[in-house]
Amino acid sequence: MKQKIMEGIVQQMLPYLNNVQLQKLQEVLEYSFYNYEISSKVEETEDDSQKLIDAFVYAKRIEGCSEKTLKYYRTTIEAMTEVINKGVRHMQTDDLRAYLTEYQEKHGSSRVTIDNIRRILSSFFSWLEDEDHILKSPVRRIHKVKTATNIKETYTDEELEKMRDNCVELRDLAIVDMLASTGMRIGELLALQVKDVNFEDGTIRVDESLTRLDGEDLITAPKTESSVRVITIHKELKDEIREYISTLYRPKPGTRLFAGRTKSFFEHEMERGIKLSGVKKITVHCTRHSHASMLVQMGFSPIEIAKRLGHGKVTTTIETYCHQSMDAQVKIADRLGKVERGEESGV
Repeated sequence: MKQKIMEGIVQQMLPYLNNVQLQKLQEVLEYSFYNYEISSKVEETEDDSQKLIDAFVYAKRIEGCSEKTLKYYRTTIEAMTEVINKGVRHMQTDDLRAYLTEYQEKHGSSRVTIDNIRRILSSFFSWLEDEDHILKSPVRRIHKVKTATNIKETYTDEELEKMRDNCVELRDLAIVDMLASTGMRIGELLALQVKDVNFEDGTIRVDESLTRLDGEDLITAPKTESSVRVITIHKELKDEIREYISTLYRPKPGTRLFAGRTKSFFEHEMERGIKLSGVKKITVHCTRHSHASMLVQMGFSPIEIAKRLGHGKVTTTIETYCHQSMDAQVKIADRLGKVERGEESGV
């Protein structure tokens, strides 16, 4: 109770004192209360945790976060508050460490999942600190969870060709080639309209995404602000899309290219087709990884690749895709052997 009273006093003085003054206030309170025990009942202050969570989500919406991301933030933070029986103003580092540990044990979660939760909580409590709702974020001392390097699975040229050969309808072939040749996300592809394809310039404009929220497919803004982009396409793909559009019944500019499918059904349909083609990796998102890896092998810079993929940060591109492929590592080893044998200069 004594500690809670001192924390309450410090919280109320946050807007009026600087860090040095707040530190001094804490020291004075601890000294003044040291020889006293408070046992009488005091009225608990109202828990405004939910209001603070709402305010945080509103702030993130203004920053441009997608509705899917905002929902992930909210559910993650609210799940934490349900387990820790304290208002967010009074949560401490040990509370959050225990929560993350118990969450991992209960759900058998990977290190990546736990670090994602830690990252979201860090963003929330850092915002509370910046807005003077708390003195110091309790997540500061919880360090990033070490995870193994995650090398993304990709399709080989032969596997992509198998998928193309298995396509019966022109629509299916157009989908496979658009995903493999542009690196678009599934939601971005499904939100495309006829007007988004510029045949004169040979480009596709991406400015919307089909997102699954609360069991319903909604057309929303793309994943990040950087996801709004114009992707150039080669002549063969342009001709293929033009031929596919000619098969649609009186398509208008606002007509969606691949209408009539929910996102989940589309993914199931695509994965079933990939499996039937005899390709082992059946995740549709692998086409995006394949496109990015191909750009790396072609020698494009991380900045150029990030712009084409719509990554918000170039570090995402570097950490995810700019790793040495096994073929590249074999070539390096072979060349090092030649240098050591004197068959080739190391210069």
